[in-house]
Amino acid sequence: MYKICVVLIVLVAQDCFSQDDEGPYRGKYIGKINSYHHQVSGDVYAVDDWTILLVDFNYDGTGDDTFFWAGDSGRPGPLGFIVADQHGKTNILERYNNEEVRLKLPDGKRVSRVTWLAVYDLASQNAFGDVYIPEDFEAPAPRSLTPLVAAPGHQLSSQPVKFLDASTFIIPEFHYDGSGEEVFFWTGVGPQPSSRGFKIPDEDGYLEPLRPYSGEDVRLQLPGGRTVFEIDWLAVYDVKKKVALASVLVPDGLNVPPAPRRTHPHTTTLPHCKQLHRDYQVSWEVFGNQITIQLAAMVDEEEYMAFGISGSNTRSQMLGADVAVASFDPVLQRGLATDYNITELVPCVQVLGQWRGVCRDDRLGGLDSNQVFSASRDSGLTVVSYRRGLQPAEELDRAWSTDRSVFAVWALGSLDAAREPAFHRVWPRSDIQLVLAATPPENDCFDFVIGERPRPAGWERAQLFDPSLRVFRATLGPAGGERGLRSRPPAVSGDPPASPHRALYVNGQLAPDLQLRRGLVYTFRVRAGDDPHSAALYHPLVITDEPHGGLERLADGAQREVRVLAGARHTRRGRLSPSAAGGLCSAERPPHADPRRDAAYETFRAFNRSLVWSCSGRAAELQVAPNSSWPDRVYYHSFAHADMGGRIFIVDRHRRNLGRSPAPRPAPSLRLSSVLLSLVYSLVYRRLSL
Repeated sequence: MYKICVVLIVLVAQDCFSQDDEGPYRGKYIGKINSYHHQVSGDVYAVDDWTILLVDFNYDGTGDDTFFWAGDSGRPGPLGFIVADQHGKTNILERYNNEEVRLKLPDGKRVSRVTWLAVYDLASQNAFGDVYIPEDFEAPAPRSLTPLVAAPGHQLSSQPVKFLDASTFIIPEFHYDGSGEEVFFWTGVGPQPSSRGFKIPDEDGYLEPLRPYSGEDVRLQLPGGRTVFEIDWLAVYDVKKKVALASVLVPDGLNVPPAPRRTHPHTTTLPHCKQLHRDYQVSWEVFGNQITIQLAAMVDEEEYMAFGISGSNTRSQMLGADVAVASFDPVLQRGLATDYNITELVPCVQVLGQWRGVCRDDRLGGLDSNQVFSASRDSGLTVVSYRRGLQPAEELDRAWSTDRSVFAVWALGSLDAAREPAFHRVWPRSDIQLVLAATPPENDCFDFVIGERPRPAGWERAQLFDPSLRVFRATLGPAGGERGLRSRPPAVSGDPPASPHRALYVNGQLAPDLQLRRGLVYTFRVRAGDDPHSAALYHPLVITDEPHGGLERLADGAQREVRVLAGARHTRRGRLSPSAAGGLCSAERPPHADPRRDAAYETFRAFNRSLVWSCSGRAAELQVAPNSSWPDRVYYHSFAHADMGGRIFIVDRHRRNLGRSPAPRPAPSLRLSSVLLSLVYSLVYRRLSL
């Protein structure tokens, strides 16, 4: 154990931070538990002013009426209060064996105002073990430093930088014009910023040059589980010019709470490793005419990792790329690294009988060139290793050159209900170049950090339920990322959330809920694209009883199982043919807007106001007339691509907030029929009895 303290003659102050030589920083050290009975022992730390951490805590569990007990009197006694256990319960304590126990003080109580903590038996009024909290004890808390001080000639400013915990800090009201070519958040050791430091991922986890900031509060996390005790400064640093644009010094021994996350023990065994994102790394080894690749990422169970050779020899380009789409199948308990070819930047769909988009090689008539040999998933980290040849095995493959640098592409995203890759949620905007046979090997990877990452709240889903509404306008627009369709619960329990690139906008709203009344006729004016030669701009509208859409990609048998209520009919050959394909009315983000930043908009209204609309061509009109044979819930979709639409509630009477009900109610007409039938039976029974 080491401590950084202030020493005054013979008095050693306890106002210091402490951590084990081989363990993580746990907070401010209070002391060892004094052991009296029942094998009570352990070390005690203050995590913050409301939380106490017991490390290597032991208690034999044989006390009659024993609790965690605290107070502000001179010594442990009946004048105290119960501290709930690690589960928030105030039950009699059970046995502990070298455990880590986190205790939360009751409301209104603070560590700095408590004199002692004990394992105390109320029946015998004996302390089995206790620890005393020093007078004037200052618990860990967020600490402010100075503002970022800009170097002469640079336009950059902020309010005082603040460390929230040992790994997380905020740069409030950060201003930067984004003019540098290779400018990063940067940190390291030494008296001042230098090129010997390392990158700090930005607020979204990217390790690419900084974008412009205009007074934003930027929340950052030191990479790989590093703590404030391992750095001397923070900077905004120009790597190309080797100069700090602004910096702030970090004092020693900041008394801050420990980070709530821990590092993952994963370490690649391959010699080359590239950190692509805070949550994603690729490692590789070239041997003979083959390359072994390992992909590792902190992703959800229903997400994929994509990595491969760019479709261009001069930049990182998805179009034309040869990629592996890797995931871990939880049902089969095995890894996949399927070979894909990208002919258009949309999910794989048939265009005039030909498959186009992000398609498996075997669907395009090729072969899967990737051979998976190991895979695992642990604590949120998915790891998949596979091999492939360096030279193309067929026309669809691209060469992995070892005599020059190659441009790579990568992405993280959701699998759809068919376990095909949907639109990615994380991807780079800058070029990625790799030297596959570099000597010495490249390796800039750092540890993964385990822990819940906050996700923004989804935008409210609009509801169109006005009884007088008879006409709906269906157009095309962005799906909204983390706050848009991806934030909505799946229509079918167990399915992954929808994650399309584009979505259907109805009357200007993002895939809203609709209410249609039985017996009335409605008109859908569709302007979502009518070009059958395009995989991206062909979105006829259909209404079905299944929740995903994208009927064009289904096989004949699967198509026949779908009940199409409006918008398509079967041809003589048994395939569905859409009837409601209209011109294109499309919303686009303004020029230079980063689609990865859609979640920065707090509301859909604000996001919608930022979009620029462009319309051409005539609308196709689809007449829809719900009747008693229709289910209570149906769905409107794009005929070509899955998960772009929303729900339609078929009602006998319009009702507000129907879409937020736990489940659709039985049709009123059916309930009325049941009541009438019961009355008839009752009258008949009475007559027979008479």
